[in-house]
Amino acid sequence: MDINEVFTTADLLYAREAVETALDRMAEAISARLKNSDPVLLCVLTGGIVPVGHLLTRLNFPLQLDYAHATRYDNQTSGGDLNWIAQPSISLAGRVVLVVDDILDEGITLDALINYVHSAGAVDVLSAVLVRKDRPRRIALQPDFVGLEIPDRYVFGYGMDYHGYWRNAAGIYAVKGL
Repeated sequence: MDINEVFTTADLLYAREAVETALDRMAEAISARLKNSDPVLLCVLTGGIVPVGHLLTRLNFPLQLDYAHATRYDNQTSGGDLNWIAQPSISLAGRVVLVVDDILDEGITLDALINYVHSAGAVDVLSAVLVRKDRPRRIALQPDFVGLEIPDRYVFGYGMDYHGYWRNAAGIYAVKGL
């Protein structure tokens, strides 16, 4: 399917306004929990960059930002082995860390990152995802902060991609037929 056709035929699950409202709600909850903890926000690249960018301007307390780049998808529509591209550069020892990703799908990547942050000596590790997919998982992982729930479909927009494209879509869309 042509990459433009993917967008024009996709089902809109959440319009920009609904996503922005969810981000507002997430930021309120994150602020209430972390405002006095000198946290590190750890962005999971590449998909987490859009949700983190939107959350940062809503969080009015001191924090540090870093990233980790680990992926299972490599611009594909199904996950494979976890590939570590970059680890955080800030020391996480003794810190409260909030791991922020775009989606909780199978949970394998997020679980691996949470385990990594624990092993790096963080005193508390929390997680936030813009969307949580409604599907069975082998990993019993429940993020601390969730923006929106989505059906078990292949989605893109607000950081999530379809074959490396449409991370910039201003809404959350489901691909037809996937």
